Formats: sequence, C-alpha cells, structure tokens
Amino acid sequence: MPKMKTHSSAKKRFKRTGSGKIKRYQAKTSHMMRNKSKKAKLRLRDSTVVHEHNEDRIKRMLCI
Repeated sequence: MPKMKTHSSAKKRFKRTGSGKIKRYQAKTSHMMRNKSKKAKLRLRDSTVVHEHNEDRIKRMLCI
C-alpha cells in the first residue's frame, strides 16, 4: 500500500501543539483593516486552537 500524502494546504495552515491539539491562525486579517477597531486587530494577531468538531478532519489531512 502506498504512503499517505499530507494535504499541502493543511500543512501550511495548521501546526500541532505539545499537547496534541491543532493550532490555527485567525481569518479576516488580510484586507479592510482600516474598518476594524484597534481592539479587534489586536485579538486577530494571536493564533487559536481548532474547534473539536473539525479536529479529526484536520488530523486526517495532516496524516496524524
């Protein structure tokens, strides 16, 4: 049986934490930043953990 290939776009977007959770970056950070408040832009800087409903699907894409 051939090796499983990692989904190329997934490996660029997601990383695994030390505890095994999947980390992602926030959306809505690439354009129209002048319409967002400073507080909103500050919150979008940080990464966050993927929701548990999507975690299994992303782990499959990353061959974890």
